[in-house]
Amino acid sequence: MLEVSINDSERLVKVAHALSTHTRVNIIKLLLNKPNLNILEIAEKLDIPVSTAANNVKVLEEAELIVTELQPATRGAMKVCSRNFDDVRLILNPSAYDPNTSKVIEMEMPIGHFNNFDIVPTCGMANTSGMVFQEDDPVNFYLPDSRTAELIWFRKGWIEYRFPKKLPAGAQIYTLEFSLELCSEAPNYNNDWPSEITVWVNEVEVGSWISPGDFGDHRGKLNPSWWYDNSTQHGLLKSWSIDLTKSMIDKEKCSDHSLHDLRLGEKPYITLRIGIKPDAKHQGGINLFGRGFGDYAQGIIMRMEYN
Repeated sequence: MLEVSINDSERLVKVAHALSTHTRVNIIKLLLNKPNLNILEIAEKLDIPVSTAANNVKVLEEAELIVTELQPATRGAMKVCSRNFDDVRLILNPSAYDPNTSKVIEMEMPIGHFNNFDIVPTCGMANTSGMVFQEDDPVNFYLPDSRTAELIWFRKGWIEYRFPKKLPAGAQIYTLEFSLELCSEAPNYNNDWPSEITVWVNEVEVGSWISPGDFGDHRGKLNPSWWYDNSTQHGLLKSWSIDLTKSMIDKEKCSDHSLHDLRLGEKPYITLRIGIKPDAKHQGGINLFGRGFGDYAQGIIMRMEYN
């Protein structure tokens, strides 16, 4: 769910503007039923000119209500669109909004605060000031400066985080979700470089997503000025979630694993592992983005809904 407060007036205006026309609302409705449509398909289904569809998609993308990615086409590349949120909440009176009454808890983990890893070069880290250490030596991931990382990349292996399971007494989780910005890892960058990225929660394989590439089609909105133009620039914002009956990637079912399989009551923390399986068909590596790189100002967000 996207929550926008009147205290962030610039973003509130963007979101309200994006939802102010029937055309843009109809685009979002289309993407609810079919999550991946290119601009030509949107134009055809809504019976509008392609230029009109493109302009409205741009407005929705700028408001972060949809996300787009370039995919290879018969001639060049095409922009494929998918929705970014299921709900939008406009908070017009923040003083009357008490997050403690909402049965949702969110925690954000900086990407440098991993607790374990097993990776294979190429690998490296950068923060907003420069490279954290010399590339391609995994032993450097043990250095204290690793905690400052805002961009982490590796070709094979995995990286793991522990989130505290901090809930009110007697609370029962009914949905657990992780959202993060990531993409493949290619030499320099390559928009057509598939990588099968898998997420495990409490050692249970939740599901795999095939990243289409290592994106350099536009400079990351948050990238520091020192970052190289011919390198990875941004990722896609993806979510893995688990409820009482299934696991999902971007709200689409990916497996039958449920919260029961995670055995959440056994430990005071929840582990999240992100990696490339040894038998993955596409072993194209991982770039993981924090607040200081890419297009989304966040680390890894864990969201727990409970009753």
